[in-house]
Amino acid sequence: MPATAHIFSRCAKPLVLEALADTRVVFIGGARQVGKSTLAREIARGERPAEEFSLDRRATRETALADPEGFVAGLNGPVFIDEIQRAPDLLLAIKDAVDRDLTPGRFLLTGSANVLTARNVKDALTGRMETIPLWPLAQSEIHGCSANLVDALFAGEPPRIAGATVGRGAFVDVVAAGGYPEARVRSGRRRARWFASYLDTTLDRDLRDISDARKLQEIPRLLRLLASQAANVLSYRAIAAKLDLTHDTVREYVGLLQTIFLVRLLPAWRPGIGAREAHAPKAYLIDSGLLAHLLGADERRIAADGQVTGKVLENFVVIEVLKHADWAETDTRAYHYRRREEEIDLVLESRAGEIVAIEVKAAVSVGRKDLRAMEKLRDSTGERFRAGVVLCTCAQTIPLGKRLWAVPLSGLWA
Repeated sequence: MPATAHIFSRCAKPLVLEALADTRVVFIGGARQVGKSTLAREIARGERPAEEFSLDRRATRETALADPEGFVAGLNGPVFIDEIQRAPDLLLAIKDAVDRDLTPGRFLLTGSANVLTARNVKDALTGRMETIPLWPLAQSEIHGCSANLVDALFAGEPPRIAGATVGRGAFVDVVAAGGYPEARVRSGRRRARWFASYLDTTLDRDLRDISDARKLQEIPRLLRLLASQAANVLSYRAIAAKLDLTHDTVREYVGLLQTIFLVRLLPAWRPGIGAREAHAPKAYLIDSGLLAHLLGADERRIAADGQVTGKVLENFVVIEVLKHADWAETDTRAYHYRRREEEIDLVLESRAGEIVAIEVKAAVSVGRKDLRAMEKLRDSTGERFRAGVVLCTCAQTIPLGKRLWAVPLSGLWA
């Protein structure tokens, strides 16, 4: 069996099956080539049998575009429709169909663009559709590990790791490969060419499917600039000045990159809920391999270049944790925290108001200054603070104080 034919067990699958059991329309959304079609097809040919249609096929797409109501009216029983953003008017026809028949699980949809960003679609499908995000492969999926780091930390029980790889060898190959199944089985020039082709196709096809914005030719430059600023607080005005665009246009284009699932923004956390919206977010690429490609960095540079190492590693860890958060039993929201000289890479807050803090370090050891911000947050929030961890390149899990630990990076998948 060729390496690309390997089918990984996806942690999102139980979420899709749960949604199909009580929701009329279920949408699996994610970037191209992350495995949406594979997962949906597995479900449609297994646990939830459904007729299959792909809008990437020209004849099917043209029929759906010409007469969306007639196309949907001709469907019988559960249906799986792939790449739904290529015929968005189908969604309004689907809305009419599920209003007449309230049976759950009637439509399983996939798309490489977030269809709910269109106002008419969002309004039409409110209460009728559930969205399940699908990310590039998580390291826990690659290693076949079912443990969820987010649930463990909210339980106050970080993973107990021993004998982990020490130093930058613990992460360099992992972050450079990323989680796209096709990119992972390539290396060097072959991987770089795959990412270049992937971006050309994605930015051209998906953006033109969802937007009539002018100057879309600036999007590749914007994406490279966002890569250079990954894991930093996002300044629309600073980027706008470099691109000779207005900051409102940059904000719109960053929104488009979020819509096609290439960029994820992390809002700021503050003790007061209302204060959070007034502070700038951080920007992350949805895959560390994609980020390394955009930075022009290979494994050696990730290991040796300090300007690249911390950026790529933090991006990798934050996105891996956000994947776990999507699958966790604990319902959370994710933030970054920055106040004066205090900074925490990732803060998770549950609906109960409980807090987990995560800091990322490429170093083997953790100093007192690395803990200062988490200690202050712990002391100010009391028992709401469930755990604080520094994910680093140490060999084993080490207690660092009350509800604080250093955890090897392999705690994300071991």
